[in-house]
Formats: sequence, C-alpha cells, structure tokens
Amino acid sequence: MEPIGRPNCSLRQLRRAFAFSLLAAVFLAHFTFAAQKHAKPQRSHVGRVQTGLDVLESEKFASLRGKHVGLITNHTGVDFQGRSTVEVLAKAPGIQLVALFSPEHGIAGHAIDTVSSSKDPSTGLPIYSLYGEQLRPTDDMLKDIDALVFDVQDAGVRFYTYTTTMAYCMEEAAKHGIAFYVLDRPNPLSGDILEGPMLDADKTSFVAYFPIPVRYALTIGELAQFYNSENHINADLRVIKMKNWHRNYFFESTGSRWIPPSPNLRTLKGSILYPGLEILQSAGVSVGRGTEAPFEELGAPWIDGDDVAAELNAKNLPGLRFSNQPFIPVSGLYAGQRCGGVGVKVTDRAAVRSMRMGLEIAALLQKKYPQQFDSSKILQLIGNEQAVRDLQAGVSPEQIVRGWAEALAAFDQVRRKYFLYP
Repeated sequence: MEPIGRPNCSLRQLRRAFAFSLLAAVFLAHFTFAAQKHAKPQRSHVGRVQTGLDVLESEKFASLRGKHVGLITNHTGVDFQGRSTVEVLAKAPGIQLVALFSPEHGIAGHAIDTVSSSKDPSTGLPIYSLYGEQLRPTDDMLKDIDALVFDVQDAGVRFYTYTTTMAYCMEEAAKHGIAFYVLDRPNPLSGDILEGPMLDADKTSFVAYFPIPVRYALTIGELAQFYNSENHINADLRVIKMKNWHRNYFFESTGSRWIPPSPNLRTLKGSILYPGLEILQSAGVSVGRGTEAPFEELGAPWIDGDDVAAELNAKNLPGLRFSNQPFIPVSGLYAGQRCGGVGVKVTDRAAVRSMRMGLEIAALLQKKYPQQFDSSKILQLIGNEQAVRDLQAGVSPEQIVRGWAEALAAFDQVRRKYFLYP
C-alpha cells in the first residue's frame, strides 16, 4: 500500500512539507496581526457617533409623532447625511412643524449683530429670532406648539450663548406645559476635562446662565438635565441620546464633519483655545477676529509678539507652543491696524488647559503693559471676582488655578448625576 501523499513521496518528505507549511502559516498569521496592529484604525459606519437627530430618524420619529413642533436650531443642526433638521422634521411623517427659532448668529449662523425674525424660504415657516428684541419665546410664538425641539451644536463653554438660549426656552416650555426635547450632540472639548472658576452666583447673565465652571464637560443634553434639576426649571424634558459617544472623545473622534457653530469659531484647534483667549478681548486684546485664524492668535498694536511668545514658552504650558505672529485684522478690535501678535500652536489637545493659558497671558500683559491691558475687564466672562482680584494682586496663575480645585470637585460630584454616557 502506497503511503498517503503525493505519488512517489516518502514519509520523511511528507513530514518536512507539512512542517514547512505549518511554519509558513504561523509566520503569515503573525505578519498579518502585526500589520493590522500598526495600521491606521478605520471607523466603521456602525461605530460612528450618531447624534440625537440621527437616532430620532432611526427610531422613525416615534417620540414626536402627533406633535405640533417648534424647532430651535441653526446651520449646525444636520444629520449624518448633511440634511438639515428643518428639512428632516418638515418631511417627517406624523409631525407638524409649526415654527422655527434661531439663537445668536441666526439660523444660517453667519450674523454678527442682533438678528431680526424672518420667514424660512424652504418651508414658509416663521423664524423667530431669540437674539434680537426677544431672548426667549413669547406667548404668541408658542401658540399651537406642544413640543419644543432643540438641535444646536454648542462649544462646551459656559459663556457661549447657545446654552443660555436653551435654558430660557426650557423655562418658557415649563411655564406653558410644553414638552422639551433635546437632540443631543457631542461636547467638542470632551466630557472629561473640567476647568475654570465657578461663576459667582450674583453674576448670572445671558453669557452666564448658572453657576458652573467655564469648561463644564457635559453634552448639551446632559447640561439640559443639570439645568432642569439644579435650577428647578422642572420642564417636561426628554433627551434623545447619542449612540457611540464616550466622555473622552474630542470632536475629532466622532467621525462627524466640524461645522463652525459661529462665524469665528472655525476650527477644532480654535475651539480648544477659545475658552482661555476669549476672556482677553474685553481687556483690550484682539483674539484674531477679523483674521484668517480667530482664536489661534492674539495681539494688539502695543504688544511685542516676539517678547511675549518667548516668555510664554518659558512657562512650558502643557500642549502649547507660542510664536511671534503679527497680523492686521480687517474687522473687529484694531481693524486695519498692525498688531504685534502671538500665534498659538496646540501640540496635545488633551493636555491643554486653556483657562490656565488665559490667566498666564493676562498676568504677563498686566505686568508688561499695565497702561494698555485692563485686567478688571476679564471679569465679565471669567465670572469670578476672586480670580480677578488675585490676578490683580500678583498671585501666580498656577496658584489661582489650584484655588479652584475644591469648587470643581464639588461640581464634579453634582454633574455626575446627569451623565448619559460612559
């Protein structure tokens, strides 16, 4: 009887061939694993972040069926396919879209000043401006509405007015017995990093709705829950949760296209630097408005950019590098004037603490240019009188930031009650 194998093949040759094949298979498997390990990961369609609007669509609008809807939105309200929330809800079966409401910058997102109410050309519906004569919906605006839907991408920063508009609308919904729906969207600054002082309780305003830190690390839906309970709004609140979002996600991790939520917040890099740079403008510093890189540079005609950049680099602030970068704004503060400028580079977005950066810049400018830089004026946005007093007294920014720790820890314990995501 011939041995099993190829014709005229000895048992030794068969064993040798088998061993070689096994070795080759093991090597190929190891090589494939290594290649997969080092390959750039690809986000699958299943794993991408689905916003509240995407989820609402996937559920065939079940929670809104039979409702007469008022929609608070702007140009950032789009689904994964790029369709606007206005278009989606106007065509949704079983839903009657009654009116539209727009926050600061208008429904198209490009207005700089106050906005007038108008009519939507595609649907013929009224667009009620909530950043003009009125900051909240009136009785007449809410007539015939039994559900208000909020779908706006925010910036994750306390003084960004979209969150105040949401809260004001929640208050009016509660007064009128109208259900309030938030189609949740990512916090672009992640849901992990708390930063900045708590707002003083006596300094609430349209840019400071409630005592929270500057970076509050909640999604817009989580923040709505926080406001609803902690400020005793008691609205009939329903949050349409996202899918696949995690607290450590910056916006880059979502798989979604960044749509600038306001005319000057154009880039993801700018969104990270925005909290710390924006507080400087009221004190006499251009933060890049009217240039190609708003919130990625700062300057003034009286600033020596090379000198300021060198001193900031000497502080070794995590995730940041500074460079001399003069500029001439075409609009805004110092329009048409050459500004000694400082460009800001983000080397590690997770390490950046923009409020610490803002204080370091403020302390440096106060020391070098006391006649031009008025540090008292940062109070409007930083919202904490003790922080400003300490800055003016020469307390180091590092020590000021350490002084926030206890209040932030207390806030952290409260905010965790409203987490919707791991």
